[in-house]
Amino acid sequence: MKPMWLLAAALGVWPGVHASAQDAVAKADLAKAQTIVNQVCAACHGADGNSPTPVNPSLAGQGAAYVALQLAHFKAGIRTNPVMQAMAAPLTPDDMRALGVYFSQQKPKLSAAKDAGLVTAGQKLYRGGDMATGVPACSACHSPVGAGVPKSYPRLAGQHADYSYAQLKAFKAGERGADKEGKDVNGRIMVTIASRMTDDQMKAAAEYTTGLH
Repeated sequence: MKPMWLLAAALGVWPGVHASAQDAVAKADLAKAQTIVNQVCAACHGADGNSPTPVNPSLAGQGAAYVALQLAHFKAGIRTNPVMQAMAAPLTPDDMRALGVYFSQQKPKLSAAKDAGLVTAGQKLYRGGDMATGVPACSACHSPVGAGVPKSYPRLAGQHADYSYAQLKAFKAGERGADKEGKDVNGRIMVTIASRMTDDQMKAAAEYTTGLH
């Protein structure tokens, strides 16, 4: 079996990936996307994708394909959240792709970690994992600088620590990534990884990634 970082790297360099991304941008109705953002998304995620509230994720700079995929998962009930499922329900596939492109083009605001102790522990886990418990290095899939891999692995750099921590807890509890039909493949990977993490490790990883840029 190939190491996870090789699989992640492959996802980023498969032939046609960049061409597909360029096609998505060219076909995106950004004017409509901005209207949807202003009417629906901005209250929680900010008009420029920088969420003003720590419990809601910032989407600025997030991979376009990843945003579109998550919206599709919400609409299909693969990923459950009453608010987001209601928001995604009326969106068409073209709307989702356009929203993904819109948010990917927004500039993320730089943020800084606040707890030096957590940052030290988080950096160790993010870069090297925990061999004793089988937790892989976060950087293997989310990149050394937290930029993520298009569609499959989200950008973590600058994300609110509260949100990242809440998602890790959701993965560990099986509240995310454990859909019955097994369609959220990468979510299932995170369920396995989070199940091996302690609460302190989840807090540390979340705190460290918020300061990446």
